[in-house]
Amino acid sequence: MSARSLAVPPLRVLVRSLTIAVLIAAPALVLRLSGSHPDPLIQLVLYGAAVVAASFVLAWAAEAAQVDVSGGFAIAVLALIAVLPEYAVDLFYAYTAGHDPAYVQYAAANMTGSNRLLLGLGWPLVVLVSLYVAGRVSRKPTRQLALEPGNRLELGFLLIAGVAAFVIPATGHIHLVFGLAMIGWFGFYLYRLTRGEAEEPDLIGTAAVIGALPRNRRRPLVVALFVLAALVILASAEPFAESLVASGTQLGIDEFLLVQWLAPLASEAPEFIVAILFAWRGKGTAAIATLISSKINQWTLLVGSLPIAYLAGGGSASLVLDTRQTEEMLLTAAQTLMGVAILISLRFARWSAWTLLGLFAVQFVVTGTTGRFVLSVVYLVIAAVVLARHRRQILPTLTAPFRRAGAERAEPELLGV
Repeated sequence: MSARSLAVPPLRVLVRSLTIAVLIAAPALVLRLSGSHPDPLIQLVLYGAAVVAASFVLAWAAEAAQVDVSGGFAIAVLALIAVLPEYAVDLFYAYTAGHDPAYVQYAAANMTGSNRLLLGLGWPLVVLVSLYVAGRVSRKPTRQLALEPGNRLELGFLLIAGVAAFVIPATGHIHLVFGLAMIGWFGFYLYRLTRGEAEEPDLIGTAAVIGALPRNRRRPLVVALFVLAALVILASAEPFAESLVASGTQLGIDEFLLVQWLAPLASEAPEFIVAILFAWRGKGTAAIATLISSKINQWTLLVGSLPIAYLAGGGSASLVLDTRQTEEMLLTAAQTLMGVAILISLRFARWSAWTLLGLFAVQFVVTGTTGRFVLSVVYLVIAAVVLARHRRQILPTLTAPFRRAGAERAEPELLGV
């Protein structure tokens, strides 16, 4: 179905959305240009709001761009663009850590937080909303969401990257060579997606308005939105990151936790909202596919970029982690493996969603070294049990990134049990 055949909201939706985004971002830009430095809490609110506004603008532009760049490649690019604000903040921490060792912990915190937030909160919410909508439509309980057979390609890339990532907690550092390998793996992922079949986008809200514009108006507008959002992010990323640390010190809150959860929540909010809206419209498979793609680029490109930014900032070729950061990496890697395990059968069951969500919530109650190790073991045990149950799917998943794309049997999107 073409994006233009959809019921498109009035043009005033676009004007209203852009006006709101500009008004929210404007105070931060004025503050940055003035060179003033008010209370850290004020900076946190203003620059954080600007990052959120820019994230929405990026999401609208990236979705609308699918009209001109279709297929799985567009989904991957959309997922990448949607988390650019997260990259800006995290790479700033890694770059600063190159000449200020105190910032090493923040680079690791931001990266692990964004990954666990995406998989522990984003994935379950999308699935639970999808199953609720499907049950309401069919008037019978729907217990699992089915992925498309083609999604095994993404799962294969994530499984290999997820297993490789255990090198980090095992060695206690992220080496430049490992980082380049992860970036190369992401590049191969993008290449494989360009070989897939093209699909027409299904746009909603502001993105639908932009996508429905004539080509000679749509393309310049999309480029302008990308540039506008990028400028806001570049202007806000550094002071937002600094104000997070300063606010934690001022309020007596662990700066590590603020950096780990608040920054990713601000930058990934638009992506979550868009995915949940798609799920609400009965497009659960597309929504979870986008979040899987986001997980791949965060677990490959973002992780791989950290040692490069660290080296550029004056550090060595290896980003060394302390004990807490190593534990956080182990917990994140274990959660990733469980996430792949529960999807390896191309089914996302309701119990899996609640389990992921429950374990994500538990980490805020069970803290400390012992708590992180126990949760890691729980994730790994569940992953091992599920993988043993679906062991016949492991090899096809591992080899999926290297196989030629072929015609695969279509499967129903939702299965009621």
